[in-house]
Amino acid sequence: MFIAMNRFKVVKGQEAAFEAVWSSRKSRLDEMPGFLAFHLLKGPAKEDHTLYSSHTSWASKADFTAWTTSEQFRESHRNAGQPRPAPLYLGHPEFEGFETILSEINPQTPRHAAA
Repeated sequence: MFIAMNRFKVVKGQEAAFEAVWSSRKSRLDEMPGFLAFHLLKGPAKEDHTLYSSHTSWASKADFTAWTTSEQFRESHRNAGQPRPAPLYLGHPEFEGFETILSEINPQTPRHAAA
């Protein structure tokens, strides 16, 4: 499994606008072979920002790489660089990619929740 994460430092007061951008877009992830799950995570608040992370799980790194070069990726990110009345986040998102070395899943967890 491969996990791809982007960290965003969202400007204080722009959290709702940032979340609305994500919830209103059509990701098209479900059209991609190897896509397992997506999560938008909200982390701790700092003095000038709130930390967020987008988190996708893929069957393999190759599946993730195929996503990044796909028409679906281009379409879902088409408006990412559009100017906004106020900046939503500080700096650029920080990408982190991880290949799974060890996994443990509670056998009592429903199959759809384990991804």
